[in-house]
Amino acid sequence: MYIAQAFRFHHELWRYIIGVVIIMIAVFIAQIPFLVALTLEGGFDAAMDQSGILKVLDSNLTLFFLLLPFAAGLVAVLFNAKYLHSQPLKTLTTTRKKIDWSRFFFAFMLVAVFTILTTLGYYFFYPEDYQLNFEPTSFLILLGIAVIFIPLQTSFEEYMFRGYLMQGLGVFAKNRWVPLFLTSFIFGGLHYFNPEVGQLGDIIMIHYIGTGFMLGIMTLMDEGLELALGFHAANNLVAALLVTADWTAFQTESIFKDVSAPIASFWDVAIPVFIIYPLFLFIMAKKYGWSNWKNKLFGKIEKPETLKLSEES
Repeated sequence: MYIAQAFRFHHELWRYIIGVVIIMIAVFIAQIPFLVALTLEGGFDAAMDQSGILKVLDSNLTLFFLLLPFAAGLVAVLFNAKYLHSQPLKTLTTTRKKIDWSRFFFAFMLVAVFTILTTLGYYFFYPEDYQLNFEPTSFLILLGIAVIFIPLQTSFEEYMFRGYLMQGLGVFAKNRWVPLFLTSFIFGGLHYFNPEVGQLGDIIMIHYIGTGFMLGIMTLMDEGLELALGFHAANNLVAALLVTADWTAFQTESIFKDVSAPIASFWDVAIPVFIIYPLFLFIMAKKYGWSNWKNKLFGKIEKPETLKLSEES
């Protein structure tokens, strides 16, 4: 089982505590270039507008600075696995004999096609809510930054929450539901200070926490991160390239700009979380033959018998 693999390596509590501290330090250090750039522009307060959106720096440069800490965080997670836990990348990623990239690309294409089609549908039916934002030079710079750094950002979040923390919490809780719930709420909670929450209201937290649950369920049912890695990468990458708005965390030189009023009703949030996300899970379950849902999501985590025997001997 995916979580139980952590038993095969150093999994003492103090190692995970130190590991989280190392990740926090790496993320903080990677924020320093951004803080320096803002200081040169007159300080953080001067760089923000009334809605809390950065307006001073070039949007592509800002995106680079915002994504840099995630890249540093990913390096820190992989550092922890190798040097704190003596754990290979493969076992932090999957239970399979090797990382299944076909799963990654299946999830990536599924989400990319869905996002592109729905965005074009919205543009067709509500053209007044969008304006063409395409500028070739700026878009090509965005494309270069996004293709490299957004997968690093999403990979950090997956390896951190659905990988490192899920395995770490699982070996101590000895079950699957505790790491599923905790990582989903922590993942969602860390988005609370995004500008989208200030603009759309706390109701958008249903989306963030629901996304955490969906990615966690995906990981536990498939016994690996490949699908979650592909899903998350496509979701963020395609969104960054297609649509931007004045009130989002990532201001990008995308193809379209959403100029509609930032309003989210309960149904705007509930339909993706309670209808579209289960549909994605249903498609993956059919393709990969998922079964035994109750045990895989709520069952106990036990140390493999081979490890028990070796310890007793």
